[in-house]
Amino acid sequence: MQKNSKIDYSSLSTPLKSKGRLFSEKKSNFRSAYQRDRDRIVHSTAFRRLKHKTQVFVNTTGDHYRTRITHSLEVAQIARTLAKYFELNEDLCETLSLAHDLGHTPFGHAGEEALNECMQDYGGFDHNIQTLRIVTLLEKKYYNFKGLNLSVETLEGLIKHNGPVYNLNKFNNILGKNFFKNKINFNNQASLEAQIAAISDDIAYNSHDLEDGMKANLFSSEELKNIPMLSDIVKKHKKQLNSHNKELALRQIIREIINEMVKDIIDNTKKNLKKENIKSIKDVRKSKKNLVKFSDSMKLFDITIKGFLKEKMYYSKEVLKKTNEGKKIIKELFIKINKKPDKFIDMKYLIEKNKKRLICDFIAGMTDRFAIDLYKKIK
Repeated sequence: MQKNSKIDYSSLSTPLKSKGRLFSEKKSNFRSAYQRDRDRIVHSTAFRRLKHKTQVFVNTTGDHYRTRITHSLEVAQIARTLAKYFELNEDLCETLSLAHDLGHTPFGHAGEEALNECMQDYGGFDHNIQTLRIVTLLEKKYYNFKGLNLSVETLEGLIKHNGPVYNLNKFNNILGKNFFKNKINFNNQASLEAQIAAISDDIAYNSHDLEDGMKANLFSSEELKNIPMLSDIVKKHKKQLNSHNKELALRQIIREIINEMVKDIIDNTKKNLKKENIKSIKDVRKSKKNLVKFSDSMKLFDITIKGFLKEKMYYSKEVLKKTNEGKKIIKELFIKINKKPDKFIDMKYLIEKNKKRLICDFIAGMTDRFAIDLYKKIK
């Protein structure tokens, strides 16, 4: 693939010189602001906990299924590939990819639904906003401020993981009004780095959930024949899938799926940049459309594979049984901890006004196994 010579991709990159942080800090002589952000994420307690948090299969199910930490690493790898092609800020892309799931509860999206129900009268729960609570309030690593004090660009990328934000009610309820001190423009388009991190998330969980589902025997390769693009890839490896090389063939299929999706994003993003006459980062910000996205045919694949995985995997008896158990555990923990919070949470944090939010933070931060063990102790 030849790059489009009419566009200087580097001019679309988030500048290496950051706008700064919410709390001023001395700059490093050795690392950029985004390298420091990445390192702060990797060294955070919340990031380490991701190794014991569900992707699809509850973490106690098996050693080789993906967890939130392996998923985040895979997202980062895909994002860096795309960022490098477009000469963007690779360190920012990697940071956003590694941080995007920090706010997930135990038991995956089922845990999030349960915690949101528990918090419905107290502002609700949203794992993306919980990520922001973690990096701005809950991580305690420094004397002079709460959180990790990430750069404005990283915070904005996390805020806009799903695009510009026009309704701030959830942010105000969960974080507080003007939490970001007027340093974030919520309404303009996300940086290309943030858009790349978001779509890399889609690529990673589509392809790797497919691999985990087949490994768990929730569906067979034969059931993939009606999915566009996937059927052609599976046909190429049909012989190997029916032999003792089944696992090797499966890995090859997943590699090809990722490769096709990455190529599609590169080609379609180039077309979008040219069509919208995007020449600078200012043009990116003013754009009314997401510029990093799949072509129509790949979008159809994305929708189809998500529907397939929902039916065959996420709503399978095996997965539903575990996720329903997870929901029950989350709700029971909330009830029990709410009765005697000082028994579970350090009293110095109970001086905060919103006791329910503190309980929510405590439960959201749990790993699958910690939540299960605590539930067994207190039920």
